[in-house]
Amino acid sequence: MRRPLPTPEEALAILRRKRTRPQFRSPPPAGKNLAPLLKSLEEKYGKGPAALQARWREIVGDTLARRTEPVRIIKGRNGDGGALELRVDGPVASLIQHQAPQITARLDMLLGKGVVTRLRIVQGPVKAPAAPVAQRPRRKPPLDAALEKQLSDSLAEQPDGDLKQALLKLGRGVLASER
Repeated sequence: MRRPLPTPEEALAILRRKRTRPQFRSPPPAGKNLAPLLKSLEEKYGKGPAALQARWREIVGDTLARRTEPVRIIKGRNGDGGALELRVDGPVASLIQHQAPQITARLDMLLGKGVVTRLRIVQGPVKAPAAPVAQRPRRKPPLDAALEKQLSDSLAEQPDGDLKQALLKLGRGVLASER
């Protein structure tokens, strides 16, 4: 025998007595809660060598960037300026010592005045620096007028559109590489 369905009043009474499962809520994004913490840590300890490694080539130049790398920033005592520990490959240490005032001046512009007041040089193996940003290849000179006319004549039967433009571009590339 089938049970009859409860009336709306009985259904409300049943629902009031029963515990229901809470609605699922996804957790808040981690970045929302981490941002203030990271900001306070950055104010307290500074940016560290990661900020320097990205721009090290700009700071010291190409030749020194290949033979040096920043390791860490050592905080000074009593709020004094800190030291930047550099890992240096062999005889480049003497070059770094001679250019220390210029390097610290450039670091002041990047990190702020007085964050790094001296360099601490440690000799050791240096990781290979990241490859410089690839420059756009130079454009090849345009084709001779005779070759251009010959190419356009060979494609004259094609209807105008994207296909014809692509074939012209391909033909120019092939003829330019043959020269």
